Order: sequence, then C-alpha cells, then structure tokens
Amino acid sequence: MDTGRYNVLLVDDDLVQIDLARRAAAESCPEINLTAVVGGEAVLDWFSASVEKREQMPHIILLDLKLPKLDGLAVLRKIRMDQVTRDIPILVFSAEYTQDDVLMSYKAGANSFVSKPTDLVQFADFFRDSLAYWLHPLQRNLIYSAKDGATQ
Repeated sequence: MDTGRYNVLLVDDDLVQIDLARRAAAESCPEINLTAVVGGEAVLDWFSASVEKREQMPHIILLDLKLPKLDGLAVLRKIRMDQVTRDIPILVFSAEYTQDDVLMSYKAGANSFVSKPTDLVQFADFFRDSLAYWLHPLQRNLIYSAKDGATQ
C-alpha cells in the first residue's frame, strides 16, 4: 500500500460506534481521513453536495446495514446507480444480520460484508485490513480491469 492518505466515508447512525471508529483511525491508521455521516438520507445529501462542489470522492465507503428511515440496502442501491460513486468499494457491516442480509447486500452491489467491529482494537484491525486489501495498487487494478471486462 502506498503512503498516501485515504478518504474513508463511514455511514452509521450509532454515535458511539462513530466515535470508536474515529479513535481507532486516529490512533492506528493515520493515513485515513475519516468522514462520518449519520444516517442514510444524510449520506445521499452529503454525496450531492460533494459532487456539486467537485470534492474528491471517498476511496472506501463503510456502510451500516441497519440504518433508520433509509436503510443501508437502499443507500447501497442509490450509490451504485450513480455514475460518480458506482465504482467506490463499499463494505457493508452490521452487528446483527441474517444470511439473507448478506446475500441482499451482495446483490445490491456490496464489495464485502463484515461483522461490525465492537471495540477499538477490532476497528483498528478492520481499518488496516480494509486498506491493505481494497487500496493495495494491485487490488485496485483488478477491480477496474474486471469492470472494464479485461482479464489479468
């Protein structure tokens, strides 16, 4: 993984989880610029504003499946339909989920589904593993090659 900084967007409705993620990123993954947005409707507004301002899109989106009002699956579908955001790796997570939740997430366009980290150490490990996998230059090339129909 190169030594640049990575924009990570966290979408969650649990303020305790958001604080935990911020602490984990600050303490163990200084290469992360973590932006947290509370709720599904708020993140769609955030994307609209970011596109309008021509801001850099996140390198990875961490999306809680169980959001009130507009749930994670609805958010995932909307993100995947937008030309600007459709290629961003999206990691869906939840503390409680069923096999159907996992399958529906993948069908809606999730790149990965993981159990929600519950403490500082788990969040730090989650960030390090996610960055190593999803932002590694070879992995990024494979993602874009697959989308273009090429093989390597």
